[in-house]
Amino acid sequence: MSVKTLPHTHTTKTVYSILFTISLGHFINDMLQSVVPSVYPIIKTSYDLSFSQVGLITLTYQLTASILQPFIGYFTDKKPRPYSLVVGMGFTLTGLIAVSLASSFHQILIAVAFIGIGSSIFHPESSRVAHLAAGGKKGLAQSIFQVGGNAGSAIGPLLAAAIVAPRGQFYIIWFAIVALLGMFVLSFIARWYQQHLDQRAANKITTTTTTINTQHLSTRQIVFAMIILLILIFSKYFYMASMTSYYTFYLISKFHVSVAQSQVYLFVFLGAVATGTILGGPLGDRFGRKAIIWASILGAAPFTLLLPHMSLTLTIILSVLIGLIISSAFSAILVYATELVPGKVGLIAGLFFGLAFGMGGLGSAVLGRLADSTSVEHVFNICAYLPLIGMLTVFLPAIEKKNT
Repeated sequence: MSVKTLPHTHTTKTVYSILFTISLGHFINDMLQSVVPSVYPIIKTSYDLSFSQVGLITLTYQLTASILQPFIGYFTDKKPRPYSLVVGMGFTLTGLIAVSLASSFHQILIAVAFIGIGSSIFHPESSRVAHLAAGGKKGLAQSIFQVGGNAGSAIGPLLAAAIVAPRGQFYIIWFAIVALLGMFVLSFIARWYQQHLDQRAANKITTTTTTINTQHLSTRQIVFAMIILLILIFSKYFYMASMTSYYTFYLISKFHVSVAQSQVYLFVFLGAVATGTILGGPLGDRFGRKAIIWASILGAAPFTLLLPHMSLTLTIILSVLIGLIISSAFSAILVYATELVPGKVGLIAGLFFGLAFGMGGLGSAVLGRLADSTSVEHVFNICAYLPLIGMLTVFLPAIEKKNT
């Protein structure tokens, strides 16, 4: 296979205003996406639902939010749709209003499907915007974009607890105002994106500033490398599911801390995750994606293996180190994949974001069942070995970037 070139448009410098704006859009999108799961107790009580029905709500959301993303990304790679960002937020808006007004279990299922579709539309195109605005700093761009989503996912449940929990299901409708704000913000992004496409079409841009050396790789090798990356995503998000879903239960069970204390310790872990997300991209730009993938997944293994055997203080310290290290992986993996398969940013972003969502949901369900049948401490003993899957990084090919 010969050396592939990545076509670049007139955007050769990092456009920070666009990166921070699309990160704000990601913040709003993921904050709204996190509202419904955070009010499950209210919905379960209101409709006298079983845990299986609650699981079906999650499954409906995960299917629409995960499975559709690669297909939408594949389509928009061929036919970019800048204003689909606004349309995606419109689906989320519709879903939120529908949830607030729902009067039956089946109406809730339909409503969360709309919210999931909104997420599926948003992520592939917004990732492409981050890619286009990155200039020569693709890792940094993905980190800025990704940390907005992380922050939104963390803040969404807090807002839901403050607004919805004391008042009831109908007050979810207040989040529709935030969705309208998101549509307004994304309309500016869409306008920039459309102008970008128009200028590229008018000038018939063929300028090449970056090349990817894949002459030593066959299509089969590229596919194999993609499979390795997907397995690494599995290991990261399965472990993350154990922390985000069951870390508080683990601390309460093993160390007898209060619920409030456990929430503080979870917040500390999530803060470390946000910091690691910011650091992972620029470190990948500086030292190479493969090196950061090595360090971020396999590098977390010593700490995950130690964590189940430590005192409370050391557990908190180790959780911070784990959060910092393992969260740096996603930006490096995503950028590495787009360099491995150039010209398919939407497909790659849809595939990896979709898998991340899917693994998070599946991991939570599987580990919950394991905790029921054994103990939450056993879950952490088992999950401690997941980062060792990072050894598969050795099979990833070296990709050299050349600036011309």
